[in-house]
Amino acid sequence: MSETSTGAAAEAVTEVAAAAGNWRRAGFAGAAIGVVAAGAAAGVAIERLTVGRGMRKKARLALDASGPYGSLRGMPGQAYADDGTELSYEVDEVEADSAQAPRRRRLFGRKAPAPVTVVFSHGYCLSQDSWHFQRAALRGVVRCVYWDQRSHGRSGRGAAQLADGTPVSIDQLGRDLKAVIDAAAPEGPLVLVGHSMGGMTTMALADHFPELIRERVAGIALVGTSSGRLGSVNFGLPVAGMNAVRRVLPGVLKALGSQADLVEKGRRATADLFAGIIKRYSFSSKDVDPAISRFAERMIESTPIDVVAEFYPAFAEHDKTEALKHFAELPVLVLAGDKDLVTPSEHSEVIADLLPDAELVLVPDAGHLVMLEHPEVVTDRLADLLARAGAVPAAADARTSSG
Repeated sequence: MSETSTGAAAEAVTEVAAAAGNWRRAGFAGAAIGVVAAGAAAGVAIERLTVGRGMRKKARLALDASGPYGSLRGMPGQAYADDGTELSYEVDEVEADSAQAPRRRRLFGRKAPAPVTVVFSHGYCLSQDSWHFQRAALRGVVRCVYWDQRSHGRSGRGAAQLADGTPVSIDQLGRDLKAVIDAAAPEGPLVLVGHSMGGMTTMALADHFPELIRERVAGIALVGTSSGRLGSVNFGLPVAGMNAVRRVLPGVLKALGSQADLVEKGRRATADLFAGIIKRYSFSSKDVDPAISRFAERMIESTPIDVVAEFYPAFAEHDKTEALKHFAELPVLVLAGDKDLVTPSEHSEVIADLLPDAELVLVPDAGHLVMLEHPEVVTDRLADLLARAGAVPAAADARTSSG
């Protein structure tokens, strides 16, 4: 190792130790999560420290000021969950004007899409804006609904969680999705697209409302998601260490959620460390646009720690393998990044094995946020799904647009 590399490694150790110290000052729970964070950050610390901290802070501010990602907006609406939680959604309607013709042709050839509503459900600690590139491509061409899951984005905090601490469940999220569909797309054929937690939400919808799937759903896309057994995921960490973390993490997160104000200060104090962790667990490519990384970072940072704590236990309990049978007669796309550390691609392969007629796509050199990292692949495959679902003629040419 060169002298420069040795110095960088020493600085990396110092910074990780300092970050853990910041969490210790936030209390015992903060110290525990700091240890977890320090271990996860080890693989990215040296890379980050090749750029000074002050420069990185200036870069984040510049990207926040100029980044276009997440800026697309549609017609807003509100749905209400069965516990009264306000769920925010936006609708992009089909536009008939000639300005949409070039993108329509790139996506679907010369044939116009048949009437259909595509409903996009986002993942844990994200928002509807995580579909930015797909929204840009489909905007004005296909009717689309984008919504924020409870306690995320522009939606309200879970009413049952605030009132009496009722645990969040994937089943509840499935009922939330039904409320959004009833409000934003009460009739006509549907194509349901879910990423990560959003895919689990879609499975829960099928579990509780099989008649909706049978009568109205024309296609399904499950992106970077799982039908169960998430308790075995090691997030790229050594198995022995992850087993220890898994035993204490629910309690640690609960403690963090009860000290939200203090912990948020700790998060701000260690923002630079967590930027590296977010990048590691969101992307695999080395050449991801820094503005995209910062966009993902902002979405994740905006999720309050008490919301993070509320949702986490639901994933260990999630098991919707039986619900997949409701998709058996439908065109299904199962897509994942081949280097996803959060919901490993093996989980997508399990889903595809249970749905033998599904199209399985494993995107090379892609992490968990594959729709941001390799948007053209995801958008092309969604356009192909719309063709297979009968939303457009089967012979249509499905080529993406990044605009």
